[in-house]
Amino acid sequence: MKRLRVLHIDSGTSWRGGQRQVLLLALGLRERGHEPLLIGPPDSPLVIRARAAGLAVATVRMRGDWDVAAARRIRSRMRAWSADVVHAHDARAHAVALIALLGSRAKPLVVTRRVPFAPKSVRMKYGERVSCFIAISHAVRDAMVASGISGRRVEVVHSGVELRGGHTEPHDWRSELGWPEETVVCGVVGAMTVEKGVDSLAAIARLLRPEVAVRTRLVLAGGSSCGAMMIGPVAAHSAGFVTDIVPAIAGLDVLWHPSRAEGLGTSVIDAMALGVPPVAFAVGGLPEVIENDVSGLLVPAGDIGLFAAAAGRLIGDASLRARLGEGAHLRAASFGAAAMTERTESVYYRVLAG
Repeated sequence: MKRLRVLHIDSGTSWRGGQRQVLLLALGLRERGHEPLLIGPPDSPLVIRARAAGLAVATVRMRGDWDVAAARRIRSRMRAWSADVVHAHDARAHAVALIALLGSRAKPLVVTRRVPFAPKSVRMKYGERVSCFIAISHAVRDAMVASGISGRRVEVVHSGVELRGGHTEPHDWRSELGWPEETVVCGVVGAMTVEKGVDSLAAIARLLRPEVAVRTRLVLAGGSSCGAMMIGPVAAHSAGFVTDIVPAIAGLDVLWHPSRAEGLGTSVIDAMALGVPPVAFAVGGLPEVIENDVSGLLVPAGDIGLFAAAAGRLIGDASLRARLGEGAHLRAASFGAAAMTERTESVYYRVLAG
C-alpha cells in the first residue's frame, strides 16, 4: 500500500476524548509507515503531547468556524507539505478545512464526527466536498442520516483506547484518602459537565439504600480539584484533572457514567479494559460498547432511580463486580487503538481510490 501523508486538523484548546483520539490515530499511522502532520492551536495540550511524542506539528490558531486567516495558513502548509489526505477532527476544523481546500477539488477531505446530535449547517458544511465522514458510533451515524446526510457517505469507525498489556498498578484511593478497606470505591471519569450528568450525582447518591451509601466512596477524576466533599450522603473526593488516568481508573471498583449523551464513551472503554465494571445510561453509542449484565449494567436514559439501583447492585455484590469486570475486560478488546487506526487507514485508501 502507498505510504500516505495525512494532514490532521484539530482546533481543540483542552485535552478531551477527541484530542486523545487524534493523538492515538497519528501515532498509529506513523507506526504503520505513514507520515502524519498535526495542525492545532499554539500550546494546546494535543500539540504539546504530539511534539513530545516526536510527531510533526504545525500551529495555527482557529478563532471561529469560518476563520479565513487560519484557512490561508493551513492552505500554505497543505501545499508545502503535499498532503495526500486532509482529516478534520472537529466542527471548527471542518469549516476551516473547507475554506483551505477551495479550488482544490482533487484532495480528499475526511471529517470525523463524535457527537450523537443532528449536525447544523448541513447544506453548507456537509456537502459533496467532504469525501467521507467518519462517525465514531452507529448512534452518531444515525443522527447524521436523520439530518439528511446520505448513509453512503458515512463510515463507522469506533474510537479506540490503548489496550496496555501486563499489569497496571492501581492507584490506592483507600490508603491515600483514609477510607476503610471495606468501602467500595466508585468513580466518575472525564469532563465534569452537565451533559456528562455530574449534576445528577447527588440525586443518585440519595437514592442508594442507607446500608449501601455508608459503604460507598466516590472519586471524581476530572475538572478542577476540590478535595474532600459530600455528594448527598456519600463521602467523595474531587481529584481534578489526572494526568495518568489509567492507574486512577484501575483503583476503582465501579465506574459511574451518568452521561445524558455520548458519542461512544472512551472513558467507559478505559474502565472496561482494566476490568472495572460500568453502570451507565443507555444513551448514544454506549449500548454499542456495554452488553447489559455481561460487561456492565445499562439503565434507561434519565432514570435516576434505576441507575441508583444498578449502582447499588454492584456495590453490594462483589461476585457480580467480578463477573461483569471479566466480561468488560473481554469486551474492551474489540475497541483497541490499533483497530481504530487500521479502519481509518482503510477509509483513506477508499477515498483516494475514488
